[in-house]
Amino acid sequence: MIKKTIVTVLAVGLVAGLLFGRDAFSYLKTGANRVSDGVKNAVPTEFQIERARQMVRDLKPVIDDARRVIAEEEVALEQLDEQIAASEASSGKLQGEIMQLQTDLTSGKSQFRYASRSYDRGDVERSLKSKFARFKVDDETIASLSQMRDARAANLNAAREKYAAMVSSQKKLETDLKCLDAKRQLVEVAQASSDLVFDDSQLARTKQLINDIRTTLDVKARIANANVDIETEISLDPEDSADITDQVASYFKMNEKDGKIAEVSYEETE
Repeated sequence: MIKKTIVTVLAVGLVAGLLFGRDAFSYLKTGANRVSDGVKNAVPTEFQIERARQMVRDLKPVIDDARRVIAEEEVALEQLDEQIAASEASSGKLQGEIMQLQTDLTSGKSQFRYASRSYDRGDVERSLKSKFARFKVDDETIASLSQMRDARAANLNAAREKYAAMVSSQKKLETDLKCLDAKRQLVEVAQASSDLVFDDSQLARTKQLINDIRTTLDVKARIANANVDIETEISLDPEDSADITDQVASYFKMNEKDGKIAEVSYEETE
């Protein structure tokens, strides 16, 4: 399978080289970038945010390991401080004994008494020599331990600063993700609102239907009011009982004898 893939890639590269010459690599790179951008743009934003959130959660084991290392170094540094303190106390006691023996030897005496026991000058000189050699070793050891403590303390401070920066960065990333998720939700709401706004046909049909219903109700109400007025109206004038021929003759001023319409004269008025 791997061999087949390699052969396919080489074949594509060869064809591209024949078609595009020296620009083949540029074409291939541009095509790969466009494919990559297309795939990236096709991934939903919500999925990308969840992926980033998972990456932030993956930082927790690293931060926990850093905190464990710091705790171990703090304990080791405390133990080193205790060791140095004990060595300094022992060295201080030894230095006091050396000073006492040195003082006694410079006094010119030949016999010395310590803790209810007597020692000659040779014994005291040998003891002073042994104590002094041990003191110098202890002094060098304390100096070495002190240097080690200073170095480890500096490393511990650096580790604490790095740990604090990691924790701060993690919290900032979590806050950024919350803001991005809130922004994503607002964008989705805005997009949904935009879809509703652009659907003018549905909005127009709804408005027209409401107007038609309002018009229908207004017409029915007006007709109902008109019928009520006609049925309940009371006439105060007496009914005209004259014969229809009399009404016509009276209206046209007809001569009763020959039935002709009387001539009507109009006098001019100045």
